[in-house]
Order: sequence, then structure tokens, then C-alpha cells
Amino acid sequence: MATGDTEREAHVSEDHGGTAAPRTLAEALRARGDEGLAALLRARPDLLAPVPGDLTQLATRAGTRASVVRALERLDRFTLQTAEALAVASDPVPYPVLRALMAGEGGDPPVEAALPGAVAVLREQALVWGGDDRLRLVRTARELLAPSPQHPSPTGLGPTVAEATAGMSPGRLQEILHTLDLPSTHDPVSAVAALTALFTDRARMDALLDQAPADALGVLDRLVWGPPYGEVTANPTPPVRWLRDRGLLLPATARTVALPREVALHLRGGRAHRTPEPVPPPVAPAREYRPQVVDSTAAGQAYTALATAEELLKKWGEGGPSVLRAGGLSVRDLKRAAVLLDVAEPVAAFWLELLYAAGLLASDGQADERYAPTPAYDEWLELPAARRWARLATTWLTATRAPGLVGGQDAKGRTLSALGPDLDRGAAPEVRRRVLDLLSALPPGAAPEPEAVLARLRWERPLRGAGEAGAELRARLATWALDEAERLGVTGRGALSAHGRALLGSAPEHGGPGAGAGTAGAGTAGAGTAGAPGAPAPAAAGVPGTPPAPSGPPAPGIPSTPSTPGIPSTGVPSTVTTPTAPAPTTPTTPEAPPAGAPEPPSAPDAHPHTLPTPSGPHALPTPQAQPPAPATGPRPDPEEAAVALLAPLLPEPVDHVLLQADLTAVAPGPLRRPLADALAVLADVESKGGATVYRFTPGSVRRALDAGQSAADLHAFLAAHSRTPVPQPLSYLVDDVARRHGHLRVGAASSYVRCDDDTVLGEILADKRSASLRLRRLAPTVLAAQADPAALLAGLRSMGFAPAAEGDEGDVLITRAPARRTPPRTPPAPVPEGPPLPDATLLGAAVRAIRAGDLAATVTRREPAEPTEPAAARQGPGRAGLPRTSAAETLATVQAAALTNSAVWIGYVNADGAASQRVIAPVRVEGGFVTAYDHTADEVRTYALHRITGVAELADE
Repeated sequence: MATGDTEREAHVSEDHGGTAAPRTLAEALRARGDEGLAALLRARPDLLAPVPGDLTQLATRAGTRASVVRALERLDRFTLQTAEALAVASDPVPYPVLRALMAGEGGDPPVEAALPGAVAVLREQALVWGGDDRLRLVRTARELLAPSPQHPSPTGLGPTVAEATAGMSPGRLQEILHTLDLPSTHDPVSAVAALTALFTDRARMDALLDQAPADALGVLDRLVWGPPYGEVTANPTPPVRWLRDRGLLLPATARTVALPREVALHLRGGRAHRTPEPVPPPVAPAREYRPQVVDSTAAGQAYTALATAEELLKKWGEGGPSVLRAGGLSVRDLKRAAVLLDVAEPVAAFWLELLYAAGLLASDGQADERYAPTPAYDEWLELPAARRWARLATTWLTATRAPGLVGGQDAKGRTLSALGPDLDRGAAPEVRRRVLDLLSALPPGAAPEPEAVLARLRWERPLRGAGEAGAELRARLATWALDEAERLGVTGRGALSAHGRALLGSAPEHGGPGAGAGTAGAGTAGAGTAGAPGAPAPAAAGVPGTPPAPSGPPAPGIPSTPSTPGIPSTGVPSTVTTPTAPAPTTPTTPEAPPAGAPEPPSAPDAHPHTLPTPSGPHALPTPQAQPPAPATGPRPDPEEAAVALLAPLLPEPVDHVLLQADLTAVAPGPLRRPLADALAVLADVESKGGATVYRFTPGSVRRALDAGQSAADLHAFLAAHSRTPVPQPLSYLVDDVARRHGHLRVGAASSYVRCDDDTVLGEILADKRSASLRLRRLAPTVLAAQADPAALLAGLRSMGFAPAAEGDEGDVLITRAPARRTPPRTPPAPVPEGPPLPDATLLGAAVRAIRAGDLAATVTRREPAEPTEPAAARQGPGRAGLPRTSAAETLATVQAAALTNSAVWIGYVNADGAASQRVIAPVRVEGGFVTAYDHTADEVRTYALHRITGVAELADE
């Protein structure tokens, strides 16, 4: 869109009447109340960066290509279809014409009922402006949505007759007119008008098509719903020639013909779209379980999630993998992590990314950079299990990293690695939240089909489909969200759990509108805008321009009532104040949707037909089946509520195991941390699950002895923590390993081996497996080796011996796995997709600032007398528009304004020499300074009188 076009669209005419129809987008915005402006800024937060100086700047910014594209991407399918219909109609579009394009000549009650709300949404977001008799689509949106050969429209319509005949010779036009028995004319404009009139006249078109051969009608049938272009040869077939001679097919290029838009609309019965979709696809329950079963299943998954996270971090605390030079984890290390956790590689990538996003895992920042747990991991371990889960689940909800992309390729063909860069996707939190909101709208225990959820998301964001590697990113994120929620324990068997509902901020007993929520919409004609939940329902179906319900934004064109003439209202509207829990007696509480209506959205972008409150962007409106809860105080923290619901479902830690004769121990539940840590040293985990099985081996017992335990300590530990007698084979194993442990001593010479029994050393020398250690006897009880002590210990252990390391003074060295930690690290910040949603305070301040700036820019003022030529020269370049008065006149006018409490227009030059115009209301004048309320800055400021270039009174209203 050209800059000049944008400026003309946003241009403000200063002499239009207050009741006249708006002629520009800026005039339409100026006619809105504060609530209407707040609704626009909330729906399109990019318009606030930075805050526009006035409404003209706001209109100009709202018409830029980047902002319009972002707004179109957040429209649902029906609202987007409405905008596409406006783009294929002649500008401006009367509402009856739009209704005919959407509902067809025969009418469509659901479409007609939803259309006023869709138009209201487009108006609210400043994509459409003007009255119902002159609806105008913003020029940039028209350029983006209008059909062209390079960018076909989803409507499947082609060029108009005027567009298709723009380069046609007058002679060719005359031939078409003659074939159609139309009056000949040498004026191309009149010829095109005659063709257009014929193609838009249903009776004459029916008569013309009745004469068409059957094959010609078949050609039209193939082109009518798009694409409207077809290739022809130099010698076309008779059916194509018949259509071309009568202008029913017009040439687009030398070898391409196009079906004129007017002809296609006649064949379609006036419809712009083949299948309008005013009602969102239902998300119906496909399977139903008892809520207790769902909660128990989800709690089991939550417990498994905590165990998986602890196992991975504990292992990497002993020595994590290296960080790639480009960042991230290598494929080999990812496979090792998957083997460690006994999961697939994509699942391992999910756990790694989740722990990284939670701040429990990071790189240590050393020269040989490696991954290791952070100090926050030790603090996290001390939390109760339910609270540890809540932290992971909350992190997952808000994280922008998409683990499902691991293993794919970026735009440059580079493989995306786990924990590496380029995994952030700003839409991920929104999609996760929306998927869970759809699940929460179902009755407790109900699980939908994943394809139904995907179909609903595709309806809500039809333009968000340009994904990576040829797939829709939004659909992939939704699929991953369903899998990850099940894996994390937010859902169980595909249904949202009670603690999952609490985590979203909706109480379990009010989790959904009932069983009809998923099937609503199919037979509901007027359930809000486009069948979307929460949309303002029109007062009368089919009446254009019907204002929304009292709970929604005011209808455009109703200005706010100023408190004083010339000064805009500075009160923050009720829709942008900090809301509290709705009380049943509050008159502004929105009415519940009718029974059978689709479930209400939760995210502010879930459906743009409604004006969500900023502090509750994810809270679902109370369904009609459930009365609203009374306001009893501040709502509980969702995380705390989830913890309270999950804690009773998690198994309590136990302090005992069951020892068995086959050298195994069964833990009947999660072990208390000291017991789990000690048992992890003494035994190896053989199988996991609800009851973990540990196996005792000579190597595991030796590991405990290396950690400083004696045989007596191990016997006492086993006896104290076993509910069964210690089996004799286990006692023999401990005694046997302890008897041989430390018989051989390894020290550093480079390294040496000493033993009181010289026959054992002789046995080692005779063993061929000791050749790599290059041993030689220094004394009957001492062997020297050229390998380092660690390699010597490993070599002797592989030969079946149980050596012990000793220090410089001959004491046995106690070896424990080192617990590596990174320096303190902060979790990675999410990368948002766009500007953040403004809160009520920012919205109120922005509206006041825009109003004040617009007042200063458009106020009618008394022009001062023309300055003399020397005075004008002294103003310098760039200051000719500033008022110019003498110092005495300036002081007198400002003092008079302070006495009469009136506003004046001043020119001011600051200390940097920058000139500006301001509208101020002087309060006090003394000491060479004037203290005044600056309407432009919306604050009280002090100005030096000698820097005021001039002052002018405002014209009387």
C-alpha cells in the first residue's frame, strides 16, 4: 500500500458535521467512544507500539500492511469470509449486497443471523468502517484479499468484466456486443457497462444460458467455484469458442481465459463462498470416563513425569553431555538420553526442553561447556511432589519452545537440535492454552477426537496455516499439545483432569457447559457472531447494524459525552477496569449463552467477536447450565488450586522396601529421598513403575563400599529398611564383596598395586588381560603400572577383582559421584509472537493520550493576526505554523485564561530548539512560568513564558 494512499485514507476533514457519515477511517475512529477505542487497541495491540499521537496517526497505523496482515490472521473463518466478500464487491458495499454475497439469493438463516456480528468485529478492529449503507473495507485489506492471477482468492472468483476487458481492443468489444444483440457503441466504458448490466440481470442471463450448448455449460461448471482461469489453444473447441464469443469467458493472457466475476456469481446463486461457515465445528465428547478414573490416570502420569525428570537430572548431575558449538545437544547425546529414560527420542527431547524452560537444566558456561542441573534443581527437589509438578506444568503452558521441531530443519536446511536455538514459536503457548480450553468446555471425564480439536482450531485461525516443511504449524502445535498434556499428567485418557482444570483457572465443578457444549452450533442459527461463543447477539436477526448487547463495546459512531466543552472524557471505561469475580447481581455481567450454544472461548484471540477483559483472558464465561459463583473475594491462585487437587492423588513416600531371595528389592511406592539416594548407590534399578525393582550385584555392593560404607553398615541399613527378613544370599553377597574389597590397593606412582598376598599379584601378572596395563613387580607385594590410577582400577575390576583406591598416606579413598551444578541461571524468557496484550491501566492511559493529542491536532482556533515580515523571518524555518504574539500579549492572554479556566493554543520551543503546538489550560502564572494542564500530554506541566512563541484563543464551539 502506497504511503500516499494510507495518508488519504487516514486524512481528517475538519469541516464535517457531527451527524454526517464518516468519510475517512480517522473520522470513524473519532466518532467512537472510549470503550470502542479501547476495544480496538485490545484486539490489535500492535497499534500501541508506540502510542499514537492522535486519531489520525492511529488510523494511518491501522492501515499499514503489517498491522492489517496481523489483524487478518486473527480472524475466524466466517469473519474472514465476510472480509473476502467485501473485497470482491464494489466499494462501498451496502449491507444488503453483502448479505446477498454471503447468504445467496435464496437466503441462509444461520449466515444471516451471524453476519451482523461478523461485521461488528471487522468494524471493532478498524478493518471495516462506514455505515451499513456504505461499508468500506480498509484499502490494504482489499488489496490483500481481492482476487488476482498471482494471489487467487479463497472465494474462487476471477476478475470483473471491467478488469478483464481493460486491455481489450474496442473492435473486440464491438464483436461481443454484436453477438449478444446489444446496442453497439464506440465508447469502451459504455460497452463494459452494457456487458456488466447483462451479466448481473438474472432474467437475461438465464435466457442466454438456456441457449448454451451442454458442453459449454460443462466448461462453466468446472470454472464456477474456482480456479476461474483455464488454458486454451490457438484454435479453441466449439464450446469454448461459443463462450468466448459472448464474453462469458474473457482473455486473461494469450493462452488463458477467465470466467468474469459477474458470470460466476450468477451461476453460484449470488454466493461469494461455496460453503460459508458461520458456526464453528463442534468439539463433541467422543469417549466418556468417570472423572475419578481420569484424575487417577493423570496423577499416575504426573508421578511418572516427576520420576523421569529426577532420573535425567540426577544422571546429568554426575556429568552431562557437551554443548555443540552452535548450541544444543548432539544427536548421539539425545539418543543416550532416550536410552537412559527408556523412551523415544522425541519424548526425550520434550523432557529436556521442559527442564530447560523450567530453569532446572542449563549449560555450565565453562571452557568445556556441558549441560548440568542448576542450583534451582536442588531447591525444586525439596518441594512437595504436587508443587514440583505444578511448576513443570505451569512452565509448559507458557513456554514458547516447541520440542516437536527437534530433528526437523530450519529455513536454511540445518537440523534443529534439542536445547538449541530456533525452537521458539510464539504461537505455542496460545495453541496449548486454546486446546486445553476446548477440553475444559467439555463435561468432566469427556475426551474429544483430536481431529475435532484440530478442525476447531483451523476454523478459528484459517490464515495461520503456513507451517514449516509443508505442514500447518498451528495444527502440529495442537497435536503436540495433546500428546504433551497426556505425558505430563494434565490430561488422562484424553480428558482434562481436575487439577488440569484448576491450573487453567476454572473450577472443576464449573468445568464446562455440559454435554451439549461439544455438539452445539450445528442447529443454532443465531448463537452469537458466526456461531462463536461470547459474541454479541443481534437484537433482531437479519437487521443490519444492530448494536451489540450492553456487555459488549458500544456501536461505532456514538461519541463519549465530554465532561466539559472541548475537553474529552478521561474516565477509563468499565470494560478496561480491573475486573473482579462476577457477582450474580452485577448488571453488566454478560448473559450466559443459550443452551446448545458453542462453548465460550477463553483466550482473547480465541474468537475476535467478543471483547475479553484483560485480566481474565483465559477464563471461560460461566455456562448457562451452571449459575455464576458469588464473588467471595479474590480468586485462588490456579497453581495453588492445582496443587491442592493433585496432592491427595499422588502416592505418599514410603520408608521401607521388600527384600527378596533372588537378590532384588521391591519398593512398594515412591521412596523417601534419603532412602532412595542410599538404595540407588547400593543397588541397580531393574524395572520402573508403580513398584520399582532394585537388583543387588557385586558391582553395586562394591559401589557402596567405595562410598565409605562398611559391611556392618550395609547389614544394618538393609535390616532397618526391609519389611521382610534379609535373605541369606544377600547377606552372603555383602560379606563376600566386603571381604575382597580393598584387598588390592591402587595408588599413584604413575600408579601401583599392592597386596599382602603375593600370589594374587602373581595371578594378575599371569593374566593376559593385564597386558594393556604394562605391570611389573617392584617387590613381592607391589606392582607398578604405566596406566593412571583410574584406568588401573577399571582394568582390575574388569578382570574380576575388587581393588580400592588409596591416598598418599595409605588410607582408602572414598569415592562418590560428583554432583555437578551450573552457576545460578535464570530460566529462558519466552519469545512472544507479537506485542503483549495491554492491561486496563495501559489501555486507559493510551485512550486518554490519543484523545488529548487529537484534541490538540483538530481543535478549531482563532487565527492570530498576520505577523509582520521581520517577525515572520525571525520565526525561522519550521516555525511558520506557530502562533506569534508579543510578550505582553502572551502574558495577558495566559493570565486571562487562568482566571476564566479556559484552554488556549500555544506555540512552544523547548531547550533543544524543537518547536511544537499545544493546547493548555493555565492554572497559575507567576515568576515567569505558567503552570497548566497540557491536553496533548495529558498531564500538568510548567512552561517558561519566554519560550512561548505565541498564544491564541480557541474558537467558540
